[in-house]
Amino acid sequence: MQTFTMVLEEVWTSLFMWFVYALIPCLRTDEVAVLPAPQNLSVLSTNMKHLLMWSPVIVPGETVYYSVEYQGEYESLYMSHIWIPSSWCSLTEGPECDVTDDITATVPYNLRVRATLGSQTSTWSILKHPFNRNSTILTPPGMEITKDGFHLVIKLEDLGPQFEFLVAYWRREPGAEEHVKMVRSGGIPVHLETMEPWAAYCVKAQTFVKAIGRYSAFSQTECVEVQGEGIPLALALFAFVGFMLILVVVPLFIWKMGRLLQYSCCPVVVLPDTLKITNSPQKLISCRREEVHPCAMAVMSSEEIFRAWIT
Repeated sequence: MQTFTMVLEEVWTSLFMWFVYALIPCLRTDEVAVLPAPQNLSVLSTNMKHLLMWSPVIVPGETVYYSVEYQGEYESLYMSHIWIPSSWCSLTEGPECDVTDDITATVPYNLRVRATLGSQTSTWSILKHPFNRNSTILTPPGMEITKDGFHLVIKLEDLGPQFEFLVAYWRREPGAEEHVKMVRSGGIPVHLETMEPWAAYCVKAQTFVKAIGRYSAFSQTECVEVQGEGIPLALALFAFVGFMLILVVVPLFIWKMGRLLQYSCCPVVVLPDTLKITNSPQKLISCRREEVHPCAMAVMSSEEIFRAWIT
């Protein structure tokens, strides 16, 4: 009888323990982790854009959502290892999260992600190695080289407020000096040089991020020539000079020809004083008939008249 009692007590004890173990998960404050956790966490960082990626959790016929949290050096050392939800990735559908706005300092960051399906959640998956933004990949900037008359102009790719650009340019000739200019922002045309006619100029550029103290490689060199624009300018100059000459020479030529024709075809004859009539015609014919002999007239030949004129 005593043995039976002992066996019965063991059975009740086992049942009680089984009940307790079955009840404990229901009493937990955290949600039950029944979904598989996301795997293969990694960060793709290019030009200070940081993208956390992971392998998706597949549940047939269902849409799984994901939540991302981060922990910087300050949160780890001074705020009891708290985790902060990502600004843009709370219950997102895709297996990636842009954490650029969350990574604000050049210190190691821990990142973690979990899956959610309805009331079910997975455990957190943590990035294996902390991420530091100074490991970002910097690529050469895109650039557009144009000519504005004889002005060399560059427009650089806008990569954000953290980026500055180091631009090198030179005249393409042996022994040419290379000039360097710092451009503070992209997306805006910037004047580099006033070019000389019949010359070619070359340009290359690289990015610089002051926050991490790093430069990218230089871009491919691009060259432009101003030969095509020198000819129209010279032609315009010659046309202007020719037009001014025409305005001056043609009126002068017309005036000179007019004067020449005037003296050749219609000369002005000036009578000598001896042939000019100083008295009125009435006085010349006032001689009375009976006094004709005092007014006797002498007839002169043409030779005598000419001789008298030239003397």
